[in-house]
Amino acid sequence: MSEAVEYEASVPVTLMGSRLDFAAAELFPEFSRSRLQAWIKSGDLTVNGVAAKPKDKMLGGEQLRLVAEQEEQGDWQAEDIPLDIVYEDDDILVVNKSQNLVVHPAAGNATGTLLNGLLFHCPELINIPRAGIVHRLDKDTTGLMVVAKTLQAHADLVEQLQERSVSREYEAVVAGVMTGGGMVEANIGRHPKQRQKMAVLDFGGKEAITHYRVLKRYRNHTHIRLKLETGRTHQIRVHMAHIGYPLVGDGAYAGRFKIPKQTEPELLEMLRGFGRQALHAECLGLIHPRTGEYMEWQRDLPEDMQALLALLRQDAQREI
Repeated sequence: MSEAVEYEASVPVTLMGSRLDFAAAELFPEFSRSRLQAWIKSGDLTVNGVAAKPKDKMLGGEQLRLVAEQEEQGDWQAEDIPLDIVYEDDDILVVNKSQNLVVHPAAGNATGTLLNGLLFHCPELINIPRAGIVHRLDKDTTGLMVVAKTLQAHADLVEQLQERSVSREYEAVVAGVMTGGGMVEANIGRHPKQRQKMAVLDFGGKEAITHYRVLKRYRNHTHIRLKLETGRTHQIRVHMAHIGYPLVGDGAYAGRFKIPKQTEPELLEMLRGFGRQALHAECLGLIHPRTGEYMEWQRDLPEDMQALLALLRQDAQREI
């Protein structure tokens, strides 16, 4: 299965002196530079109607024309996996991801992922980079994700994410009682010793900014809302652990489980057995790639987090 693509763009003066493949990557960001290079070499991407070389220098004002077949982006298999689709049109799809669902196939998770389920629901996604997935949630984080259904929508959403204009709000339950909200601004990169984990780094890493505010305080825990300014791997989990308020159930970053004093057996059992980080992508807002209209979706907390909060409320109300 393949999809015909046809694009035109004029090289701006600001790209004067740039290589053709670099200029093409700037003007057609929905495609990788290596793919554009291949199209230049095959003559599918021309300059002023003439074939050129990837290293040719641009003067500004040239007309680039791309007429090619967009081939399948991977050898992923479609699988009939139930999806909670919140919204869908010809351009985008918004899904409420369940827990214990990996977003993208990788080593150890070649099948059974959200991507496999998306391909079953919408086979044409095979022609879109990463099957239209432009951002991710951790395996056990629940909540809202947007998927691009066209190359144009993919490029637009990627640009919105880069410009930080996509609104992503989360709810979480953390260990410890916060005195108030705030902001964490601390670079994140690979843990220097445990490479499967991320960490706050004093040197290097990528900029990471998380805003948070208190929704409700309990005896030993806090229910918070968070807003991401950046989208680094495990960002919320790493940042909250870094300031001393790790997410309930986070086996990777919460450290050793500490038994809160005078905790009722039912709540203690819930805390010990909470099998994932208590984190939910509750609200997602973006500008629709085709209409330019701002759209927003919201999904309530899943049952496990609601049950946890109910027990925390009971615990807070009892006399000690």
